[in-house]
Amino acid sequence: MSRERVELRPGDPEAEARMRALSSPLRLRVLRLCAFEARTNKELAELLGVNPGTMLHHVRTLVGTGYLVAEAERTGAQGAREVPYRATGLSWRTSMPGGSHVLVETFLQQIEGLADDDLDATWLGLKLNEAHRRELQDRLYALANEFKERGPDPDGETYSLFTVLHSDKNPPGAGRE
Repeated sequence: MSRERVELRPGDPEAEARMRALSSPLRLRVLRLCAFEARTNKELAELLGVNPGTMLHHVRTLVGTGYLVAEAERTGAQGAREVPYRATGLSWRTSMPGGSHVLVETFLQQIEGLADDDLDATWLGLKLNEAHRRELQDRLYALANEFKERGPDPDGETYSLFTVLHSDKNPPGAGRE
């Protein structure tokens, strides 16, 4: 399996289907929930507080675009047939043109209700030329990718990491004479 970045470009029907699949905070949360543990449609619906029929639509969208894969069927508690799904990791390597606001919304949904002690947030202002901005961006991606490629620690707890690098809309000192 290729570990190259997948660039989605408008005009390609497959790319547009993938962009639509990643345009939903709910679907991004599904991918997060299925990253380390296969989960059924019913489990996902319960965890995210949505109707199982609605969840099935989202799961099928993610399966159809390669972001989720079905695992072997199993028998549920009531004897019903269940299909667990696991994230393929493709979303990590996929560019999301115009998707930053969806990621921010997903992040806000993920942290809703968390205690302040459960968050470790840092906000830093920097003044960088283009080369140094690119270096920082590349190094942040490389570091995150290094930890992603290690795979999960068998004795580990799950965490989420969210970073944003953006231009400062109102930089310090702006508007001063």
